Parts: sequence; C-alpha cells; structure tokens
Amino acid sequence: MYRALLTPALAVVLACGCVARNHGAPGEAPPKALFEWSGREPESGSEPADRSGAEPPITTERPDFTNSSRTVGRGRVQLESGYTFTTARDPVARVSSHSFPEALLRVGLLADWFEIQVGQSALSTRSAGADGGARAIGFQDQGALSTGAAGADGGVRAAGFQDLYLATKFALTEGSGWRPETAVTLQMTVPTGRRELSGRHPLPGLLYLYSWELIPDLVSLGGTTAAVAAVDDTGGTYVQLAQSLSVGYTLTERLGAFTECFVLAPAGADTPRAGPQYYFDSGLLYRVTPNFQVDARFGFGLNRRADDVFAGVGFAVRY
Repeated sequence: MYRALLTPALAVVLACGCVARNHGAPGEAPPKALFEWSGREPESGSEPADRSGAEPPITTERPDFTNSSRTVGRGRVQLESGYTFTTARDPVARVSSHSFPEALLRVGLLADWFEIQVGQSALSTRSAGADGGARAIGFQDQGALSTGAAGADGGVRAAGFQDLYLATKFALTEGSGWRPETAVTLQMTVPTGRRELSGRHPLPGLLYLYSWELIPDLVSLGGTTAAVAAVDDTGGTYVQLAQSLSVGYTLTERLGAFTECFVLAPAGADTPRAGPQYYFDSGLLYRVTPNFQVDARFGFGLNRRADDVFAGVGFAVRY
C-alpha cells in the first residue's frame, strides 16, 4: 500500500509537461521552483516585488484545508498555529473536540524550492451515545479509533498529544499563464501520540498542490489532491483520498478571504460506516505586517458522514 502512495510522486513530475530549470547565471536570482514550464515565455512585470528585492507577503498552509503551492524560501522559518472546535452528531454518538496548538514549523533549506515541516498538536475529545452511554470515538485527523475512558456522565473522553507530523515540500513550477504554480509534499505521521489518539503506525502521505491567479492580485484558485495512509476501526490501514478547491479573494491590501469545498474519501477502509465526507468552509485572513498574519474560519459538513460544524482561529509568523 505504501508503494502505491509513492508511485504518484513520479507521475506528478512526468505529467507536469515541464523541464528541469538550469542554474541561474552569476548575479541572477536563484530559482524558486525545481522545474519550469516548457515553452514558457519571459514574463514582463509579473513579479516586480520579487525582482526589486522586496519581500513578498507571508503565505501559509492554514487556515483552509487547501495547502499553499509555495515554499517559505531558503533561510526562512515560519511558525503557524491555531485552535479548532469541531462537533458532530449521528444516530450512534455525539462527538465534540478541541484541537490546539496545531503547531506547524516550516523551515526553508538548501534552496528556495525546498522546505521541511514539523507539526504537533493536542486533541481533547468527548463522545456520548444517544442513549447516554459511552461510544467509540473516531479521530478524523489521524484515522485512529479508540474507546477512550468513560467520564462521570457516562461519556467517553480522551485528551493528549497526537502523532508527530513530518514532511518535506518541493516547489515544482511557477505559474505561467493558464499553467499552474505547483508543489508536492511528502508527509508522514510518527506514532508518538497518546495511544487513544495515535495511528499506532507510521502513516505516509502524498499531497499535490496547485494554484492559479484568475484575476492578478484579486482572485486566485488553489487545490490539493492527496492520498494519505490512515487506520480503520479494526486497526487495519487504508488510503484516505482527499480533494479540495479554494477560491481566495483580496479584499484590501491587508485583508483577504476564501471559500472552499473539500471531500475526504476512504479507499479500502474496513468499517460499515465508511464513506465520503463533503465539507464547505470560509474564512478571513488579516496580514498585520508582511511577516505576521491572523485568521479565522467557519465550516460545516454537507452530508451525514461529515462533521456537523467546525470553527477556528490562528496565526502565522515568519522570521
């Protein structure tokens, strides 16, 4: 199964229709991506801020499900963090959870097109059956299932750190006309979390990221196509497929917004209630300085298998 997750990484490169970028001549700015689109024409004034040496504004992986198609840049360090509340109800149980600090450390190394990521968060979850009894808790982020510990009110509670997240991200191409800016993330969670919140196995994953400037400096479109290993009710592994599309809006020089739809689709999960989960969310991003941003989001599920409601706030700072 793990080989099946790595094979698409080669397909991503072969399907790009791009060629390896040559090293720049002395005095030229270093390349921001591994490849360039074949037949790409020199762009006139497309990124004047970068060519003049001015620092571009911060771009983040949060708060939407869709990850950025850009890396942080060589020698830069970026910390992203936040809090999310989620609630879900079905005929079996009602589950509410709090996730914090959702910390993600991004470090640019070696070149502008490469970064490493380390993530850690804690989760507090409570689940109570419709009849007041205890029920099992499903942890969507790590794909683990646990019965937890029964509380005084008959509910099930679990709290603690989740598995450690490790990843490398490669900027593949810069955008050129209708051809997107692209990147790929190779990730893995390591079973370091509390037993009830852990996947109990190393769980690899692959994310393909892409974006377009639909109206320069006003409207953008981004997407994530992902395949991530997860754990089902029986403790067996399966592949969690995901697809998202996010539209970003520049409202003012500092204020931005987004609307997004995404789907999570388990492939090979051995559980009778497994099936696609559809979501819609929207949020605001406010850039206090070019290196500091705060955000807020709200979303809800679009079908029965999805969580009912989720909301959160967060920030990102770049050094």
